[in-house]
Amino acid sequence: MKRRTLLATALLGTVAAPALAGTARAAAPGPSITRTGTTTLDSQAIFFVSYDGLVNNNSFQKNALLTHKGYQYAAWYTADRNAVIGRRVLGASTWSTVKAGHTLRYDDSHNVISMGVSKSDGRLHLHMDSHSDGFTYVKSVAGLMDNPSGLSWTASRFGAPQSTLDGLALTSQFTYPQFVSTPDGKLQLSYRVGVSGNGRNALAEYNGTSWTVLGEWSSSTGTYTSEHGSSGVRNMYLHGIDYDRNGRLHSFFTWREQNGAVMCNSGGLTNHDTGYVYSDDRGRTWRNNAGTVVGTTGTSNTVAVTDSGLVVDALNPDHSLMNQESQATDSAGRPHAIISYVPGRFGQCTTNYVADRTANGRAFHVRKTAAGAWSKTEIPIALNSSQRTRLVLDKYDNAYAILPYGRIAAASAASGHTDWTTLFDGSGLDAFGEVLVDETRIAQDGVLSILHQVRSTGTTPSALRVIDFGLPA
Repeated sequence: MKRRTLLATALLGTVAAPALAGTARAAAPGPSITRTGTTTLDSQAIFFVSYDGLVNNNSFQKNALLTHKGYQYAAWYTADRNAVIGRRVLGASTWSTVKAGHTLRYDDSHNVISMGVSKSDGRLHLHMDSHSDGFTYVKSVAGLMDNPSGLSWTASRFGAPQSTLDGLALTSQFTYPQFVSTPDGKLQLSYRVGVSGNGRNALAEYNGTSWTVLGEWSSSTGTYTSEHGSSGVRNMYLHGIDYDRNGRLHSFFTWREQNGAVMCNSGGLTNHDTGYVYSDDRGRTWRNNAGTVVGTTGTSNTVAVTDSGLVVDALNPDHSLMNQESQATDSAGRPHAIISYVPGRFGQCTTNYVADRTANGRAFHVRKTAAGAWSKTEIPIALNSSQRTRLVLDKYDNAYAILPYGRIAAASAASGHTDWTTLFDGSGLDAFGEVLVDETRIAQDGVLSILHQVRSTGTTPSALRVIDFGLPA
């Protein structure tokens, strides 16, 4: 069967992936999208390009957009640098906004706003404005998320900004806040301690009353050697950290080495290998793909580059492998990820990661099969960007890759996720590059919400929008 690309030529309407020729139609539907609407969060959101990204739309945010009990929430910085939170009834065309009491300190795209919900007490939590330094934390009053229609959306519903987690300082070198709700109603905060090339992943946990530091769970030490040289220090970059429906915590990752001697050229990235670990005890211990414990959180025995059984897709540092891409789990709890790099057919040494990824970068879908093996499929669409792709799965386990500029490609579960096809080419969005998705909404009402910012120049503010696509019912 030949792959073919189907471009959406209309801004509205349903686009479905082609059926597999010569095979019986599967009982479950294949992937499709139906554009249902677009709303504007802010017609003049702050805009500056830093580290090739935007502070309102960066891949490692979890979450800038989330859904809870019939309402959708968003967080961003306005043109005057104010952190704001918006909410709307699902499907509504307008958002109500409140200020969070904080202004962005630096023009640094790492200093994102991430949100989380503690289901045990119905609070909304925000963590913001940090890159290897201090942070700002804000939380709502209890019950705000449980009774949105009965509680007014005003600044008085939120506490004063803090430089700690209710008294816990965590670290003076904080980056990459990601909130994740545990199956038993607690809220965890994933973050990096340290700096790029020399950092450790850590967890804190909120039980509805107070925060506790669980500790670091990845190591920055140990020797990694490539064909070019060696490095003794690094950090683990997460593609995500997510619980599946059975309560297992999954995380794909890449390693970034501190020493550029491991690369063929100083213009590339020292990222190498795609690894995978999981935890069955809420992040206290971590296991490799074979089920062997390779790390215990808060101890000296943390997950290290020298541990066996971590790598699920090997790649040396010469191909500008991107960090912090995307992951998801399917209905059976099997892990999936998107990774991207410059394939070897375009050369064995990238010399400028932005230019080389833009010219020749490709995304790949990595997944664990029902047989327990790892499968990898190239998504046959040029990235045309140095930036990252998001991954989501619908209720039938069809996979959707939301590529830079808001393009959407999809593959059916029935094909073994091999029939990747373009469903939407991004026409009319004028999106800057990376886009974000509401991971929480898909499971609740089968809608894919995409947050994107309109491209601009210099520091001229631009519109921040949410576009909704219906997925197969």
